[in-house]
Amino acid sequence: MRWQSALAVYFLFFVGVAFLLLPFGVRTSEEAGVEQVPGQAESAPHRFDLKRHLAISAAAAAIGFAFYYANYVGGWITAADLDFYNPS
Repeated sequence: MRWQSALAVYFLFFVGVAFLLLPFGVRTSEEAGVEQVPGQAESAPHRFDLKRHLAISAAAAAIGFAFYYANYVGGWITAADLDFYNPS
């Protein structure tokens, strides 16, 4: 696998993990015990720590990509293994 392809796959892992982790660890203003801003939705996060979110996403994406790359090199699970309609 060329390094450009590996970088693209890592980026896909990163974006997917970042999207999946969005609802975790977020507290609303009510849960934080502070007053809401007028016009603010009740479900809006009180404070979103972008640096922390991106760091956790990068670490989780690195772990996921490591498993993907190990499978790519080792060939443990192939496309033929996932063909459930035409088993051989």
